[in-house]
Amino acid sequence: MNSLGNLIGELCKVVLPISEESYQGNPNSITAICTLSSLDLLKKIANSDLMINIFIVGRLLSENKGIDTIIQYVNKNQKINTIIVCGKEVWGHKAGHSLFQVHKNGIDNNGKIIGSTSPDPYLTVTPSQINYFRNKIKLVNLTNEIDLNKIKQKII
Repeated sequence: MNSLGNLIGELCKVVLPISEESYQGNPNSITAICTLSSLDLLKKIANSDLMINIFIVGRLLSENKGIDTIIQYVNKNQKINTIIVCGKEVWGHKAGHSLFQVHKNGIDNNGKIIGSTSPDPYLTVTPSQINYFRNKIKLVNLTNEIDLNKIKQKII
């Protein structure tokens, strides 16, 4: 399944090239925002005064490499302690769902996110990185919320 997932990922890069990955904000902030598949929301936040109050804003499109990247990022940038998950869920991949499941349940011995209903929920990050994510990061569930004012209310 992993090679099929990689093939589909490469195909998506050609068919749907997305250059926006993330935008840096205030390096002294403790809050990050994940806009899931809502690229318009990502751009709106990146061009708003919210950037003064957040460390980084980025997207999440996959239930494997994308979640690996988030977990690695917060392990490297330990000032972050809150991630606001907002925007539209990723159809088919259910990346937001898997992010919350790994936070709640962790992974099994094969690297599969426990409780995930995504098609390919296998992570490559280390158990210690996952433990840090699960124990030190607070996830705020605003899945499917795209109203900037409602998101602003949750920023620490």
